[in-house]
Amino acid sequence: MEDDGGIPLDTARAERPVWLLKCPPAASRALQSAASGSSTSPNPVVAKIVHMIDLLNLDDPSSEQFTLEMLQKDSGNAPRSYKLNASEDFVPMSVFSESNQGKLSVEGKVKYKFDMEPQNLGDYRKLCRERTNKSMIKTRKVQVIDNDHGGLMRPMPGMVGLVSSGSKDKKKVAPSKASDAKRTRRDKGEMLNILFKLFERQPNWALKQLVQETDQPEQFLKEILNEICVYNKRGPNQGTHELKAEYKNFGGTNNE
Repeated sequence: MEDDGGIPLDTARAERPVWLLKCPPAASRALQSAASGSSTSPNPVVAKIVHMIDLLNLDDPSSEQFTLEMLQKDSGNAPRSYKLNASEDFVPMSVFSESNQGKLSVEGKVKYKFDMEPQNLGDYRKLCRERTNKSMIKTRKVQVIDNDHGGLMRPMPGMVGLVSSGSKDKKKVAPSKASDAKRTRRDKGEMLNILFKLFERQPNWALKQLVQETDQPEQFLKEILNEICVYNKRGPNQGTHELKAEYKNFGGTNNE
């Protein structure tokens, strides 16, 4: 038989009943390892399937039972005995093969579709746990850097807080917002007195400077500064706060 493309297709075994097995990964690896490790036969026997029939209850669908036994003994921790759960409710399927010479053949029509279930679930769960634990182990690699001048250790653009070991001017790391939550608010009257004294020392302060000087939460300081200060958006003192005119002599100082 030839298809429309002119490729010959051998259909001599098209009606031969075949079984389709859905194998767990461990069983699939064990079967492939046994097949590839045999040098005595091109088609080695790697497993045995036992088909049991209850002759007294032939009308019962559960009268047929299938089990699979792995024949190789060095299958590691993979279970060797499986229960085959048969199903005939599936889309009709056929099995095809292609030889090394490119010859296509129909090997048969799927009669049963089986799902393999380990009979000893305890061993299979142990295998799954071992596989999960193994996948979680992080392997560390040591790489020798040929360039020992430190060029590869240079911070990339956008990286903040990293300075070279030879730099004299260490960059200060801005305090995180998490530390701001640990600051305890003072009494508002006490804070006003502290702020007025700070503004006596110098007329302009940035918010971050005041946070460091007073060790107060940033939001709390903003609320007080909005009441007693003006914020310079332009000019030489841009980005700083200074007291409103009515508060500049609050501390009793005389600027005249």
